Amino acid sequence: MRDEFERIFGATPTGVWSAPGRVNLIGEHTDYNEGFVLPIALPQAVKVAARARDDDRLRLYSVQGDDVVTDLSAAQLVPGAVTSWAAYPASVVWALREAGHRAGGADLYFDSDVPGGAGLSSSAALECAVAIAYRDLYRLDLTSDELALIAQRAENDFAGVPCGVMDQMASASCVAGAALFLDTRPRSVDGGAPVLTHRHVPFRPDEQGLVLLVIDTRVKHDLGDGAYAALRAGCERAAELLGLAALRDLDAARLPAALDRLPAELGPMVRHVVSENERVERAVALLDKGDFAALGPILTAGHASLRDDFRVSCAETDLAVDAAVAAGALGARMTGGGFGGSVIALVPRESEAAVEAAVEAAFLAAGHLAPRVFAATAAAGAHRES
Repeated sequence: MRDEFERIFGATPTGVWSAPGRVNLIGEHTDYNEGFVLPIALPQAVKVAARARDDDRLRLYSVQGDDVVTDLSAAQLVPGAVTSWAAYPASVVWALREAGHRAGGADLYFDSDVPGGAGLSSSAALECAVAIAYRDLYRLDLTSDELALIAQRAENDFAGVPCGVMDQMASASCVAGAALFLDTRPRSVDGGAPVLTHRHVPFRPDEQGLVLLVIDTRVKHDLGDGAYAALRAGCERAAELLGLAALRDLDAARLPAALDRLPAELGPMVRHVVSENERVERAVALLDKGDFAALGPILTAGHASLRDDFRVSCAETDLAVDAAVAAGALGARMTGGGFGGSVIALVPRESEAAVEAAVEAAFLAAGHLAPRVFAATAAAGAHRES
């Protein structure tokens, strides 16, 4: 990273930082409904070699990009002005400045092994890598949680994706060997600025002979294409019709009566959010007890809800779930925003090879590209590497 930075920019970087992708164990499409989520950070990460500049030039280069240095003015960044991959790092600089922080120019060199478009939050990893690098380069007094909120605003208001805060919080704030149990409803403490409540829940399935497989279906998605925004708008409309601040305020006991009051097209979406919040809480209780195997049926139930009620699955993710469970997985589900992406499967170690082979055979038989399969461990959030 340092050598290539010097080759591209003709100077030595101040340091190298990284921020991970994530998989969400359970709690999908609940974060923008102020509900509960349970992600882990992945070992796969976006790395950035960086140095601050004395002027306001923002120069960006990515190994995965088009082999061109993007040269921007930090002071002139506005939403819509950058449309390439560079919009994501530029958005963080813009969001920092909008929040009143000193964020001038920088040279930034990126490399990543987070698969893009796989539902593993490559964009959030990119944003959080920039955020933590800028925190150190410009000596900003920001916590990891505050960096995540800056990165979320960047993606919402600059990159134009109306995502919740889960992806950025996972990338910025996870710790190794644990899942992040996050309540996405901001709360004020003693009249101070709103904060997010979370705690780290042990997640080490390997200690019980289990493996968490990630199955990248290679079906790419783009959450900026309008489908994600339509889902969020539907949830917000349902909450408004029910007189709720957010759908997290609806519990299972009141769900039947609520469904009777809603248009037919909104009911299944609401049912998913309510049941998904319950699944997160059940999953956390199991992990607290160390009962990792019992998480399997919760994963499969979550996928059925995403497929049948929220309707964000697709043929490839459904096939991966079905093939994995039939071959011995304890449970499996789509992870991420949907419309493609990845599936996670909780698998006994002795069944790992059989599950991977069964999923690949099912894909080839259906005429799909072979999926990319790898084992995931709970990694640390964004940090400085050197």
